[in-house]
Amino acid sequence: MPEFNKGWKNSKGFGRETGQAHSMGFKFRRGKRIMAECIFCSIVRGSAPAVKVYESEDVLVFMDKQPITRGHMLAIPKRHSELLTEVDDALVGQMFNTAKKMGLALKKCKLGAKGVNYIVADGAEAGQEVFHVHIHIVPRYRGDGFGFRMPPRYEEETGLKELEKAAAKIAKVL
Repeated sequence: MPEFNKGWKNSKGFGRETGQAHSMGFKFRRGKRIMAECIFCSIVRGSAPAVKVYESEDVLVFMDKQPITRGHMLAIPKRHSELLTEVDDALVGQMFNTAKKMGLALKKCKLGAKGVNYIVADGAEAGQEVFHVHIHIVPRYRGDGFGFRMPPRYEEETGLKELEKAAAKIAKVL
């Protein structure tokens, strides 16, 4: 697990290092994790409350109930997929185009955002907590206290040979 994720716990006490699921709950069948209920699918169906900002045929944007900053939204595909890598390319494009539209709206509205972070955590090791793919659209304000903490080794430059080896392994499976 990446060093910068170790020891992290959310407000409900669930942690990445223990592999515990978000409060929506999981069941296990034959050693494979399955969702007991997907809260985002419930929001899409209208059986769970959410403050909707934008909706198209395939994408829904709603306010995050635990916002990092004022105006924090989530963009999701209406059709359930756990990971971004499982989503059809055209739908990924729709999701990011929608996120961009929300980012522009954040900068134009009277909330005062000066920047926007678009964040996707794709898998538990990346910090994903709700296993329905989503893009966090996080407005940024001077002094808002949010940021990314890089591991100590970030300051060290990686040699070209090591970068070439990693690039070759990635390119081989494309």
